[in-house]
Amino acid sequence: MSSSTSAPTADTREIISVIAAGAALLLVVHTLGRFIFTPMLPYLIDDGVVTAQQGAAMATWNYLGYFVGAMLAIRWYRVSHIRRILPIAMIVHVVTTLLQTQISDVVALDVIRGINGVANGAVFVQAPAFILEWLVLRNRARLSGLTYLGVGVGLLVSSMLVSATGSWLSGPSLWWPAAIVSIPLAVWGWHRLSRLEVPVRPEKPDGSLPQKGSLLDRASIPLFLQYAGAGLGYILPMTFLPLLAKLQLDPGNWLVDGSWLLVALGTIPSAWLWNTLGARLGDVKAIRINFAVQLFGVLAAVIWGGPVGIALCALLVGGTFLGTVLLTQRLARALHPHQGPRLSAAMVALYALAQMIGPWLAEQWLNHGGTLESAFWIGVGALAWGLAFAFFVPRPEDWHRRPA
Repeated sequence: MSSSTSAPTADTREIISVIAAGAALLLVVHTLGRFIFTPMLPYLIDDGVVTAQQGAAMATWNYLGYFVGAMLAIRWYRVSHIRRILPIAMIVHVVTTLLQTQISDVVALDVIRGINGVANGAVFVQAPAFILEWLVLRNRARLSGLTYLGVGVGLLVSSMLVSATGSWLSGPSLWWPAAIVSIPLAVWGWHRLSRLEVPVRPEKPDGSLPQKGSLLDRASIPLFLQYAGAGLGYILPMTFLPLLAKLQLDPGNWLVDGSWLLVALGTIPSAWLWNTLGARLGDVKAIRINFAVQLFGVLAAVIWGGPVGIALCALLVGGTFLGTVLLTQRLARALHPHQGPRLSAAMVALYALAQMIGPWLAEQWLNHGGTLESAFWIGVGALAWGLAFAFFVPRPEDWHRRPA
């Protein structure tokens, strides 16, 4: 594709449809593939499909698959790769979800959950990166964060699907609602994105092709370090908050079952909120505010505890973790415009690794006599780490104006 002096144009309706398509793909793989397992697990345990320990192992396999998917996206990060891998990953998601409706063997389910995680990791990196490249060409990069609305809406959808069908479906058949909703959304989402005009390799202003540079430099290292803190910090409340509510609150308290609903409700406006704040304040300033709010949310659970602490943690962590993702991904693209998808994949891989380490650290803490409440201090420390390194991330305009 030859360079052009004017950017391609897109009307509002087209932009909305593209963002909606990306949001649909994230809803399918990240919430109907991954997060739906959280509210579904108690039903699977009651039906004798898995034990609590086996369910935890399945979640770990899914996290590992997510990490592998993100690592693959580092290797195959160009637009030409994305056009081939995205539809394959969506097919893998649909097939593995359908298989889960038929299989109750624990070992087989471990493998299926792992493969499903690989598809999730690849799509979670490549779909937003693909849309961001398209938006950048049209000078609309600030809208890219809205793609993550799919995760916020999907958390609520997944919770409602399980709650609405859990009383009359049992065992593997609990996966049917996720499969039924996934298929049309996956087909439409990819069909819409497949028609996007994005150059195979973006050209520099002089018409030459950019070279693949190092992922690590003075701009990206603090970005990586802050993102590692975010992954480790958010996963503890996202994994253990319902259990913490059960331990701290009276059995009849609505937050025992409602803490996850509060997380979902906090997540729904999150992408719009942080996308807007990033556009108005700048992504660097917005990410610092984001870390501070998220840190306060986890602190609330360990300092106050009880209904107030649980509710604040659910709303503030639910309302910020997607903002961390979208702001960091956009900063990565702004700091390194010609390898944004590759840098995005590396960061998601690191984020996934931190998510696997978090529950393991909590398990070690509990095995050595610690309490679940005190284990949340691991999350506090991780988010404080992330906030500290957020102050070392340069503004993209300052970075590109630095002396050569």
